[in-house]
Amino acid sequence: MKVLLQTCAVVAVPLLLVSCTGANAADPASPPMYNPYPSGILPADVTSETARVQGEVQSIFQQALAEANALPPANVTGQPPTQQASGYRAIMTLGKLMNYDVNMSALKNMACASCHMPYAGFGGPIPSVNLTMVAYPGTYHFRAGKRTPQRYTYSPYFPMLQLDNTANAFFGGNFWDGRSTGYLLLSPDAEQAQHPPVDTQEMGLPDTACIAWRLSQSQYVAVFERVWGPSSLTGISWPSNTEQICSTPGGAATFGTNVTPVSLSPVDRNRANVIFDHWGQSLSAFEKSVEVSPFSSKFDAYMKGKYTMTTDELAGYDLFKGKGNCNSCHLDGRGTTLSPGQTDTSTAAQVNPLFTCFGYTNEGLPLNPRDAFYYQTTPDSLGFTANPDGFGYRDLGMGTFLRSGFGSAPSPNAEWTSQAPLRDGRFQVSSARNAGMAPSQCPTTEAPGPYFQKGFFHNGYIKSLKQLVHFYNTRDVYPFPVTSGHCPAGTTEKVDCWPMPEVKNNLDMTVGKLGLTDLEENQIVAFLQTLTDGYTVPYPNINTFTGQCSTGGSAPTQGNETLIPTPTLPPCSSNVCAIPPLPNPAIP
Repeated sequence: MKVLLQTCAVVAVPLLLVSCTGANAADPASPPMYNPYPSGILPADVTSETARVQGEVQSIFQQALAEANALPPANVTGQPPTQQASGYRAIMTLGKLMNYDVNMSALKNMACASCHMPYAGFGGPIPSVNLTMVAYPGTYHFRAGKRTPQRYTYSPYFPMLQLDNTANAFFGGNFWDGRSTGYLLLSPDAEQAQHPPVDTQEMGLPDTACIAWRLSQSQYVAVFERVWGPSSLTGISWPSNTEQICSTPGGAATFGTNVTPVSLSPVDRNRANVIFDHWGQSLSAFEKSVEVSPFSSKFDAYMKGKYTMTTDELAGYDLFKGKGNCNSCHLDGRGTTLSPGQTDTSTAAQVNPLFTCFGYTNEGLPLNPRDAFYYQTTPDSLGFTANPDGFGYRDLGMGTFLRSGFGSAPSPNAEWTSQAPLRDGRFQVSSARNAGMAPSQCPTTEAPGPYFQKGFFHNGYIKSLKQLVHFYNTRDVYPFPVTSGHCPAGTTEKVDCWPMPEVKNNLDMTVGKLGLTDLEENQIVAFLQTLTDGYTVPYPNINTFTGQCSTGGSAPTQGNETLIPTPTLPPCSSNVCAIPPLPNPAIP
């Protein structure tokens, strides 16, 4: 692959921190290709849409450079030394630069934001990918992950992962499976930011030291050192082949099992690790800023008496914290009223509720055969095979993580391992905030639109908020012992046919048969849309979407035209289901 370099200068003067001409990344003119997919799995526009998002990412990166240039001179004073007045702005701007820097991937063609753009609530920005392959292609096209990109608005508010022994429940952590525990940085969100850069199917760097290396070559060295101290990016003796190593996507056979292929002395490795920690902390500062998590929705205004809900929104709110039982997991800071005839008389106990309990649950989603991960069964040109199990893979969520199993990450706490069978199939209860966020041009997630297509839940099986609410309402009203794509004649999948869960263990039975009418479902959707930020103040970069809106169809059947039949499933792979402690009951 040819890499076109560009000229950048870092100017250390009081009011001008960074200066650069041109885009912030080399042009990946001919990235290697990996396409093990049968026809119809990759959307036809995946290449052009990936390029479209990269252009948007680079545009916001230039915006961040301008913001860095506008920072006032740093005044570090006090004990402990503090960057007086501009410290918050400086670290937030640094995190923003990192978030939109495509150079932080192995092939310099993917930033964190490539899967998390502001107009999608910092979730997946490509409608056709959300509709079809679910997981996003990474730096090595078209390696892809296995789940939908989780929104990271309000993710810094999640506490460290912990087991409440009295309730026998896990709370906190980041990621769908909780694998970002926060055990070292005491912040799951900062730790979460450390995973994608070295994920083989995402940004693909083969060594965490590559983050320190690429930051030392970045256009914002001066901003980093302003925040983390003079010379905080210097002093490491880098091997001459560092860039060659860091430009080779992780998983390459040439690395074998070596996860630290950049050969550093113990002292330099420690310096690189400190920089890697600062990477995570800086990104978390950006994600907690008002540019990402601002509490600026209609609901926030309603809580302050500055917005009057419509009739449907208010009815939806009453259902949300009553008959719909949504408030039992997506906490609004008030009481939950479940008995018929009861009236909620509780007052707001929290002025900025996060609409999550920080817990984990198995809602019983069917296996989604469109997920790209199932098809990555053959090696790419670097000798890497993402999923040797194919359709024998089952996503056990938190259960796999607690076993330090395939497709997750090592668990840092052996005391949790015995809990794995009780957590199989459970995934994080995401914040309901910004679930309905969409670009200004396509201001809804619901057909007939114009709408912005999203994928909901960990496997993207649900394609609209209407479907999401209907699933909670009728999962156990219309259950069928079939897999997706095989609903009986005379039924319509996602309307009056729900295929069986991918994992039946630990199924959440507080939902599934709520007795909501069609109107009541729509009213809950109307309320969920009040949780979209940008009402009290404009949401930054909501207008950066340069793609096309979707139109037509209806929200109840949205995306059904792309349903494909699930193949006959082999038994759950021993790579997943034979790792002790074994699932109980066994996963078929």
